[in-house]
Amino acid sequence: MSRSTLTGSRIRERRTLAGLKQADLARLVGISAAYLNLIEHNKRKIGGKLLVDLARILQVEVGSLTQGVQSTLVEGLQNAGAENGLTDVFVETDRIEDFANRFPGWAALASRQHEHIKALERRIEALNDRLAHDPFLSEALHEVLSTVTAIRSTAGILNADDDIDAEWQARFHRNMYEDSQRLATGTQDLVRYLDTIGKENETPDTPQTAFEAWLQQQDYAPALQSDPNDAAINEAQQNERAQSGQPVLALSSPAARSLADGWMTRAKQDADQMPLSTVLDVLEQFGPDPAALAKRTGADIAAAMRRLATLPPTQSGADCGMVICDGAGVITFRKPLEGFTPPRFGGGCPLWPLYQALVRPMTPVRRVVELTGQPARKYLAYAICQPKAHLGFDAPEVLEATMLFVALDRATGPMLQDLPQDVEAVKVGTNCRVCTRAACPARREPSLMGTENRA
Repeated sequence: MSRSTLTGSRIRERRTLAGLKQADLARLVGISAAYLNLIEHNKRKIGGKLLVDLARILQVEVGSLTQGVQSTLVEGLQNAGAENGLTDVFVETDRIEDFANRFPGWAALASRQHEHIKALERRIEALNDRLAHDPFLSEALHEVLSTVTAIRSTAGILNADDDIDAEWQARFHRNMYEDSQRLATGTQDLVRYLDTIGKENETPDTPQTAFEAWLQQQDYAPALQSDPNDAAINEAQQNERAQSGQPVLALSSPAARSLADGWMTRAKQDADQMPLSTVLDVLEQFGPDPAALAKRTGADIAAAMRRLATLPPTQSGADCGMVICDGAGVITFRKPLEGFTPPRFGGGCPLWPLYQALVRPMTPVRRVVELTGQPARKYLAYAICQPKAHLGFDAPEVLEATMLFVALDRATGPMLQDLPQDVEAVKVGTNCRVCTRAACPARREPSLMGTENRA
């Protein structure tokens, strides 16, 4: 694994290697455990006497916690080498540091190009998702085509040999002018809309995307009145965001607010059943294991997955992604992870454990999945399908499937204890249009990215 370029992450890594609990280290340096938590998750800057005290307790040099630009270059090259998808190119990983020292400019260029390629790959996935399923885009294209057809029809009438009354000619010319203005405005809006897809400043355009953008700005953990600890951490994050000048998104439409209200009601119920102190205790012993949390609190597994995925980021221990779909397989909620971005519209890969659980209600599913890409990445995924609502006897069953996933290299030891050593990863993609596996038995349409002859 590459070394972290962030001081807080290095402090956490050194503390873990030293076998110290967060509360113990905080007490030794005279700060609260909550403040140390913020430091370790790079939410607070650190320096001066506190940094010296931490280095002394951890028995390391201060410089090893505050590595400079050279370390950043080395780590960027390490990441590029580790994620090299070209099997015919050998990377001398043992000489990366020497290369960075001798040619820092070339090292910075290679590292930035690697990050740029990753950003382009994410944007291609987002564009494909929009082009294939976005209702707003379909409506916009329909409007453009309708306007073009109207202009063509009017031009055909004016071009005919039949004599047209001067008054009607004026009307047709006025209609053509108005339609051309509407076409120019519509195409400009469409170009601007497509240009924002996959970018950080993407503008929400539907209630669902507006709700997702709002929840993402809250780090998927909006403050809950039922848990003061959650609220305090969220308030600190909001203050930090305001001081940095970041804009605060507002839910302007009633539909988006309705989605947010429904989510908050559910999140509050989950927090009431699974208090933060209990969740943190489970995380300390078992890591983000939804079965362990459900067993400790008596909650159902899907609720435990939601609680783990929407913890305040400074408390989660390991970043968790989550996908929820309805009984038709349509994704209704998603929390992406770096390297694993579920599609926003439509459905995902049929081989996801999410869909395996959908056909086996109430049966928990756990799989190691390998996401195709450059390079392939492995994740530990948990999934379960449960009734969303009990409507009574003889009523149709309303089902909902939930999948929690965490990068395998970030999964804690207890989560892997009962996992077979020789377990084979299930090869999956995000969806067929950007998946490169040609021999996939679940493929439903050709890939835009080309295909590889890999099973």
